[in-house]
Amino acid sequence: MSDNPARPAPGARLCALADIPDPGGKGFYFRSGEKLFMGFVVRRLGLVKGDVDRCPHTGLPLAPLPDRYLVREGDLIICGSHGALFRIGDGHCIAGPCAGRALWPWPIRVEGDDVVAA
Repeated sequence: MSDNPARPAPGARLCALADIPDPGGKGFYFRSGEKLFMGFVVRRLGLVKGDVDRCPHTGLPLAPLPDRYLVREGDLIICGSHGALFRIGDGHCIAGPCAGRALWPWPIRVEGDDVVAA
């Protein structure tokens, strides 16, 4: 997944940390020619983590609505297509048709008040 030319370069600013609620998520879409990279960042209890926005079961983006990556309680990532549930910390699927598989991590980091690609 890292060979996608649309993926933002390390150090590219994605957003302000304050743009992502805690708990909450924010999606990002980047295009380079015909290539598209979709990723998202979730934030919960101080943890800020990025994943590729692609379900390991269907290949579809996870959020049915913009930035809606978490269940109501804010403690799990959900696939809007079929309801699979993923742990935030490691992206491991704990329920649904892709149980035992995991999301692909998208390395990001927090620099001061900003979230940047790593």
